[in-house]
Amino acid sequence: MLNSRKGIKKAIKSGQIKLNGQVAESGRWIRQGNIVELFEAEISKHKVFPLKLNVLFEDNDIAIIHKPAGFEVSGNKFKTIQNALSHNLKPSAKAGLLSRPLAVHRLDYSTSGLLLCAKTHSAAAGLGKQFAEKKVFKTYYAIVNGLTKSHGEISQDVDGKKAKTTYSTIKTIPSPVAGNISLVELHPATGRRHQLRVHLSGIGHSIVGDKLYNNDGSPLLKGKGMFLCASSLSFSHPVNGRKIEISLPLPHKFISLMEREAKKHKTKNSQK
Repeated sequence: MLNSRKGIKKAIKSGQIKLNGQVAESGRWIRQGNIVELFEAEISKHKVFPLKLNVLFEDNDIAIIHKPAGFEVSGNKFKTIQNALSHNLKPSAKAGLLSRPLAVHRLDYSTSGLLLCAKTHSAAAGLGKQFAEKKVFKTYYAIVNGLTKSHGEISQDVDGKKAKTTYSTIKTIPSPVAGNISLVELHPATGRRHQLRVHLSGIGHSIVGDKLYNNDGSPLLKGKGMFLCASSLSFSHPVNGRKIEISLPLPHKFISLMEREAKKHKTKNSQK
């Protein structure tokens, strides 16, 4: 998808964009009545990674999968979720079929949860518009270091761009290592890269297991993965307009950590 200037320049350079039937060149002005066509890259370049994914919703236009932690959504590596979509999703029976399903947003390597994908050009364009207009609503769960407020709003810029996240605390328990850890529900109003990780670290509550934004140096579960999950999506179907809401239960990994730390704290106090 052409979701950046870099992507558009790359498409022009590779001859994927035509203007009035001719291969487009950068620097040309588009005038009213001009015809702009976009052609996909050759299908032969697509690789298929045979990773089994949990498909939670699928029709001829879109799909929603459960992304496991430990994989990039896309990129130059072979073992990406993007390369695994064709292995898990059925081809669309509709016209305007994409040469392969495309993830229309990203989740970090260490983040698990719901990932929205498009199968057709019209679905990809419709979802892209909803994201641009902030009409796709996402909820995340995270376990963070420290005792968080009952609720709050974070408006710290990310990479020089305005960003906003609201959060509420579901539960806080004592931890022998971190002092306290808190389970929080997060609602990003914008979609900046690493936004939730930057925002939580910025208020002194880094996500447990986040080695990049670990501002408090807590050793809790170091190297055991990051406790951040994309837990729900709400949006309108890009073709039929039907409201779609889908959610995941709190990951077992999160529940186990909270129970384990509470038990360790109780045992430690009983030995005093």
